Amino acid sequence: MDAATADQHAARIAEQGYTIVEGAIEVDLLDALAEDLVRLERELGIEPSPNSFEGHRTWRIYNLLVHGPLYERIPVHENVLPVVERVLDRGCLVSSLSSIAIGPGEAAQPIHADDQLIPIAKPHVPTVCNSMWALTDFTAANGATRLIPGTHLADSSPDYGAAYESIAAEMPRGSVLIWHGSLWHGGGANETSERRVGIAMNYCAGWIRQQENQQLGIPREIASRFSPRLRELCGYGVYNGLIGHIDKQSPVALLDDHGADHRMVWDGA
Repeated sequence: MDAATADQHAARIAEQGYTIVEGAIEVDLLDALAEDLVRLERELGIEPSPNSFEGHRTWRIYNLLVHGPLYERIPVHENVLPVVERVLDRGCLVSSLSSIAIGPGEAAQPIHADDQLIPIAKPHVPTVCNSMWALTDFTAANGATRLIPGTHLADSSPDYGAAYESIAAEMPRGSVLIWHGSLWHGGGANETSERRVGIAMNYCAGWIRQQENQQLGIPREIASRFSPRLRELCGYGVYNGLIGHIDKQSPVALLDDHGADHRMVWDGA
């Protein structure tokens, strides 16, 4: 993605609260992800949850970065991350990486905002920017994400469980929906006989706590093989020369010695 295109997508998010990048993900990666998620679901014994938010007929696999190099390609993807960096900034972090397979007969997820639990008055600067990768076509009938455009500028979050008028984020396989964390949305109902499969690649600002604890959830021996940018995205870095340091060192020094010479904000004072 070139800079001008990334700017256009970021502008749409600022105005409407979301954008769709069609044809973002290469077919070989889509095929590999779809196949491997079936394996993981079987080997991990994944079952739907007992609550309406996660879904009674929805299969979710969390903490995907521990399950092999294939998933390391997702957070740093060149057709997604540049847009997210424009909404947050380059200091953004991986908040959560999970798969969501909405099965036939699933009801619509309650409308919510992803930053709803962050106690900051709304509207506010973006603290969360999330994305949904379409591993299958997303249609109004099979559970495409429901959106309420413009609600990222509202002065409140939705009432959980209340009914709201929304639109379906329909998109072909290989597309990516990216949205502002304050946007009111929810997974749609699946009225078809097939699953709607997606990957939720969620990011947060570098000064916000991550939804999934990446440093404790990912064994250090796995994180040590990550690319430098993925390490930063998982929290092995320092935001604005201050936030997240360990004894004036970047936490990346826990993986190797590459963070030993990291300068702190006060070093130039």
